[in-house]
Amino acid sequence: MPLLKRRAAVLAKIESVYGTDPVPTGAANAVLVSDVNINPMEMKTVDRANVRPFLGNNEQLPTGLYVTLDFTVEVAGSGTAGTVPAWGPLLRMCGFAETNTPGVKTEYLPVSTAFESGTLYMNLDGVQHKLTGARGNVSMDFTRDSRPAFKFTFTGLFNTVTDVVSPTVTLTAWKTPLPVNKSNMPTFTLHGYAAIMHSLSADMANNVIYRELINGVAGALITDRKPAGSIVMEAATVATKDWWTSIKNVTTGALALVHGTTAGNKVQIDAPNVQLITPQYQDQDGIAMLQCGLVFAPGATGNDEIKITAL
Repeated sequence: MPLLKRRAAVLAKIESVYGTDPVPTGAANAVLVSDVNINPMEMKTVDRANVRPFLGNNEQLPTGLYVTLDFTVEVAGSGTAGTVPAWGPLLRMCGFAETNTPGVKTEYLPVSTAFESGTLYMNLDGVQHKLTGARGNVSMDFTRDSRPAFKFTFTGLFNTVTDVVSPTVTLTAWKTPLPVNKSNMPTFTLHGYAAIMHSLSADMANNVIYRELINGVAGALITDRKPAGSIVMEAATVATKDWWTSIKNVTTGALALVHGTTAGNKVQIDAPNVQLITPQYQDQDGIAMLQCGLVFAPGATGNDEIKITAL
């Protein structure tokens, strides 16, 4: 029988020891995903490069094996303020620290040391791929008339591929998202200006590498991040908002976004120092739009370029 691509299940769980499988289960650790894609055996190779009295290839010797997995999840709260959202472990695997205040909120801020890792299972219709020691990157997208989304890309250690019955998954922790529109986004400001926004994207741009040295620990490392993004908003007169002087003078300012209106299903994005770059005009329904790149810089104490809060 052929394997059906739609019959896929993804599980994720934080590791207490790097690279040691904490055994995620379908009941406790299932991830509701879309746009899932796996590169099941990425290879670093060396050519044997032998010379023989005839033409032809030499074998490629594998010097390192790892796996990459990417997917999209919907952005929604846990249903109860101060209860960790279902996507929390995924952010922790992407260089965020989690601080939960029961009954109030759960906050995620980037870190520069002590990066957490996790194990991911990807079961494709009975064929199981396992990534241990996984770390990754996350980007986010809020576009009008679409669902809010986190897009994850993970790199992890290769494990033997096995036939395992597809797990029975419990997905009740994953709540239905609110579409991105005026009524569901009560707050959006950039540099203190309530811009009429069409779309906002932000990418943590973690530099994730697979590294394996003699006497070292083979695994995925986060070695840097350069958060960036883009915005499309209605163009305004200079008197209303002088973006041109701000861009020319490398002025930074805060970004604040709140998606959702009720406790338990609100997600807030804050960035203290956002620079706008490379402005361009666009036409949308005959309306002049301004598209700008965004650079997210840290504040004075660092590790705060983008804060994500579930309220």
